[in-house]
Amino acid sequence: MDWLLTRALAAVVAVLLGAGVGAIIGGALGTPTFGAALGAALGAAALVTWDSARGRAVLDWLRGGQVGQRPRQTGYWGEMAYRIERGLRERDSVIEQQRERLHEFLEAIEASPNGVLLVDQADQIEWCNSTAAEHFGLDRERDLRQRVTNLVRAPAFVTHMQGGDFAEAVVFPAPNGRGTLMVLVRRYGDGMKLVLSQDITERERAEAMRRDFVANVSHEIRTPLTVLAGFVETMARLPLTEVERQRVLTVMAQQTDRMQSLVGDLLTLAQLEGSPRPPTDRWLAVSDLMQRTQADGLALSAGRHTLSVSGGDDAEIAGSDTELLSAVGNLVDNAVRYTPEGGHIDVQWRWRGDGSAEIAVADNGPGIAREHLPRLTERFYRVDGSRSRETGGTGLGLSIVKHVVQRHGGEVDISSEVGKGTTFKLVLPALRVRRRAGVSAEPVSPA
Repeated sequence: MDWLLTRALAAVVAVLLGAGVGAIIGGALGTPTFGAALGAALGAAALVTWDSARGRAVLDWLRGGQVGQRPRQTGYWGEMAYRIERGLRERDSVIEQQRERLHEFLEAIEASPNGVLLVDQADQIEWCNSTAAEHFGLDRERDLRQRVTNLVRAPAFVTHMQGGDFAEAVVFPAPNGRGTLMVLVRRYGDGMKLVLSQDITERERAEAMRRDFVANVSHEIRTPLTVLAGFVETMARLPLTEVERQRVLTVMAQQTDRMQSLVGDLLTLAQLEGSPRPPTDRWLAVSDLMQRTQADGLALSAGRHTLSVSGGDDAEIAGSDTELLSAVGNLVDNAVRYTPEGGHIDVQWRWRGDGSAEIAVADNGPGIAREHLPRLTERFYRVDGSRSRETGGTGLGLSIVKHVVQRHGGEVDISSEVGKGTTFKLVLPALRVRRRAGVSAEPVSPA
């Protein structure tokens, strides 16, 4: 209330001062009373005029959008201008903070792997992030204020948006034809809707692979079990000669081995998928790997093929020796199984020009048609199912090879020509291979 007391004192002083001056002048003219009254009125008017001018300066500053500094005044108008200026600064600070938070929030939504689409009461697009634009095939600028169901014409999506029941998500093919989308709609605000989209293509593919895997495993196990059950029943019900009994026992043993191999490969795959990657600081001599591969290959072939193993004396690999031996062993096993008697199998270590390396297993067997090559490493995929079962394969060997190589940061390269043979290359990255000290370098093959 200091400003009120100050203004009252100023008014009293102005009136008294005006009255005094007016009385002096009026006394000289013979009308002191009239002069005092007129002087008091003029003093009050002068004070009002001066105060109005100060108020006008503050009002002009406010009308001008508070551009520049506020009027530097004292008293009532000075304090008012100061408080208004402080209030405006606080308001601007709050607005800026809210703007920054909104910007951070939008950046977070933008970074989300899920699509976010905001639509109004009429289903017109208010905003969307880049993921939603990609999912629905939208232009983030051009398609604003457009009705979303006019742009995304998938029947399931249109029906879902028009139905108004958003308790469950809706799944439909992506508008661009590349994959599958799952869309969840939630209401908010005054009739607004939040449309969340997620690309579930990989999930659907994984689920399909899981279903196929379970079906394949069931089929692969059921077949030998059916054979075993039939022979067990035969031995229990029919009198068999010694020769017949031995034949039945031989077939039963073969089917048992087949099931054991299948279960063993399944356990190997489960272990590969559930364990951490092999260490990068545990170095293994490639020469040991090649020697063990040669020994296993010769034992499996039993003299029916020519097997040559070369290279690797100057090399080391960072990883798991058991996994790598399993991968190379599976390739050699396949080569022995499918290469006719008298054929040649070559296992070779090669350095590549970019510092990486490869283990190549080549044979001169029947070869594989080009259309089968991309799917060879899929579980239970067989080029010729009947022939694979005759040779004792489980259909999981090449899948194990792929998992082992990927766990070591590499890849499987397959080349084949019908009638001329097949070559499998396990390509290992430079960070997983190195040359052994003190050993002469081997030739480098083109990368």
